[in-house]
Amino acid sequence: EELRGVLGGVELLARGPKVRGAVRAAGLTEAWSPPSESLAEVLDRLLAEGVAGRRIAVQLHGEPLPGFVEALCEAGAEVVGVPVYRWLPPEDIAPLDRLTDAVRARSVDAVTFTSAPAAASLLERAQRRGVREELLEALRGDVLVACVGPVTALPLAAHDVPVVRPERFRIGPLVQLLCRELPARARVLPVAGRRLEIRGHAAVVDGELRPVPPAGMALLRALARRPGWVVSRADLLRALPGAGRDEHAVETAVARLRSALGAPRMIQTVVKRGYRLAFDPADGGVGGG
Repeated sequence: EELRGVLGGVELLARGPKVRGAVRAAGLTEAWSPPSESLAEVLDRLLAEGVAGRRIAVQLHGEPLPGFVEALCEAGAEVVGVPVYRWLPPEDIAPLDRLTDAVRARSVDAVTFTSAPAAASLLERAQRRGVREELLEALRGDVLVACVGPVTALPLAAHDVPVVRPERFRIGPLVQLLCRELPARARVLPVAGRRLEIRGHAAVVDGELRPVPPAGMALLRALARRPGWVVSRADLLRALPGAGRDEHAVETAVARLRSALGAPRMIQTVVKRGYRLAFDPADGGVGGG
């Protein structure tokens, strides 16, 4: 009650609707809330009002707010940081490593982030494992990265990772954004009279989702990089995860890929040379790259 009484006599700024709801539930009233739900707009308002000689408490969400506190201090304010919770690594790190490996293998089509510490922690863990550059290469190209808002995207933007984000910084709009973006990125190839779409862990043949084993997906991606061109067994062997030096592994993986696709003629054998997609450029390709 003493804290409530003190807060009732100060200017309360609420960044977004969740904060406004909590303030009002406590029987208090916020003085202002930015339409953009952005801390940058909060900072602009404070600096415009003038903060010299003022004491400002800033609620921290687990990580320092880059530039926010520094700008207030430089403008003459006394800033009190109030950390209300902190981020720690999970007790079981294995799921995070599996996610990292799935992104590196391009077996996921997209990865989403709802907080900046989550993005930073993924990159930090990958760095410790010695695979950060491989992870970043996947995030910069093949795997769509979606963030709930601009603050969440900061650790990724620092590494030149392109990010999409919704206009409203909410989970619902984030899901809607994915539903729009992923189909737009799909690459559809005319192969052996059928329409082939390659996804992270599966292929779509004439609109039917066909799950494909990881080895088969690796071969399919290698063949689809230059549709219709012959890819040698040696190159396909290099594309196979953990295949070693036995080219018979390629034959086995191709057989399983044909079975998984349900249309064996889509993968053609070129005697003494390798394999190719039965691509028909006359039918035209649809979608992105």
